[in-house]
Amino acid sequence: MNKKMQMRTLGLVVVSLLLIMVVVSGCGSSSQPVTKDGALTKIRVSHQPEFETFLSYRAQQEGLDKKNGLEFEIKYFDSGMPQVEAIPANEWDVGATGGVPAIMAALRYDTYIIGIADDESFANVVMARPDSPLLKGESPEGKDILVTTVSSGHYALSQYLNTFGITDKDVKIQNLEQAQGVAAFDSGVGDAVALWAPFMYTGLQKGWEVVASGDDVGAKIPLVLVANKKFADEHPDLVVKYLDIYFQKIDEIKKEGANLAPEYQTFLKDWAAMEIDLDTAAMDIEKHPVYTLEEQLAMFDSSKGDSEIYKWMDSIASFFTEQGRFTPEESEKVMKSPFINDTFLKALAKEKGLIK
Repeated sequence: MNKKMQMRTLGLVVVSLLLIMVVVSGCGSSSQPVTKDGALTKIRVSHQPEFETFLSYRAQQEGLDKKNGLEFEIKYFDSGMPQVEAIPANEWDVGATGGVPAIMAALRYDTYIIGIADDESFANVVMARPDSPLLKGESPEGKDILVTTVSSGHYALSQYLNTFGITDKDVKIQNLEQAQGVAAFDSGVGDAVALWAPFMYTGLQKGWEVVASGDDVGAKIPLVLVANKKFADEHPDLVVKYLDIYFQKIDEIKKEGANLAPEYQTFLKDWAAMEIDLDTAAMDIEKHPVYTLEEQLAMFDSSKGDSEIYKWMDSIASFFTEQGRFTPEESEKVMKSPFINDTFLKALAKEKGLIK
C-alpha cells in the first residue's frame, strides 16, 4: 500500500472513530431527559410503601418533578432502618422516614429533618386476634409481640407497654419487617403485632383488632422529610425545589382528601403491590393529617423556646435511651445538634412571599 493510500485509510479510521464517539455520546445524552431550559437534575427520593410516598409518586406520575427541572428517582425501602443503613453508601438524597429512624440517622450520619410529611400517630397500632385477652385490657407482660424494631411502630408499642408500667424487657420481642410480621401473625405466631398503615388494614381485613394506636397512648409519631447532609449542604436549591413539589401535593391532599382514594388505591397496587378497597383507601388518607408550609413554619419555630417538632423528637430520643439503644450522652448529643433544620422551609417560604 502506497503512502497516499495509507493516509486515506487512516483518515477513514479517524472519521469512523469520531462517528462512533458521536453516536455513543448521543445515546448517553438521550438517556437524560431534557426540558426547554436544559437537562433535568436527577434527585433520589427515599421512600417506604406508605402514605407519604403517594405524594412523591403522584408528582412523578403527573410530571410535576420535570416541570420544576428535576427527575425523581423514587427508591424503595421496607422500613426506616434500611433507609438509615443506606446513607453511608450515599444511596439517596432526600426522602421521608419515621421519627424514630430519623433520630438514628441524625446521630450516626448528621442527616437533617427538613419538614413533616404527615402525622402517623393514628396509623401506628398494636393489633391482636379477636379472642385475645389484650383487647379486654389484660397486661401484655410475658407476651410474644411481633414488631419492626427501631421504627415508629416500635415507639407506639413501647408507649403502649408503658401504660402497664412495663418495657420491652417484660415481653418477648420478635423483629420482623411489616410484611413478614403480617404473614407470621396470620400463621399463628405471636400474641400481638405492631403494624402501621397500610399493613394495619391487611390486619383489619383478616379480622384482627386494634388494641391501641400511637394516639391512644400519647405517642406523637411524625413522619418526617429528611435530607442527606452532604447533598443538602452542596445543593440547598435542589432541596428547596423538592420541598416545593412536595408541598404542592400536601396542598392537594388538604383540598381533595378522601376524593383521592381511587388514585391512592392505584398507587398502593402499582408501587407497593398491596390491594385495599376504596373505603379503606379513603380512611387511610383521613388517618394521615398533613400540614401546610405555613403550619410547618410555626411547628419549627423556636423563637419562644423549644419548637413543637423538637418536643416530639425529644420524646423519641428518650424512648431510644430507655431502650438502651442510646446512652444519655448520645441522646443529649443528637438533641443539641442542628438536625432539625428549617433553613430549607424558610427559603421556600421566602420564595412564596410568606416571610421576608
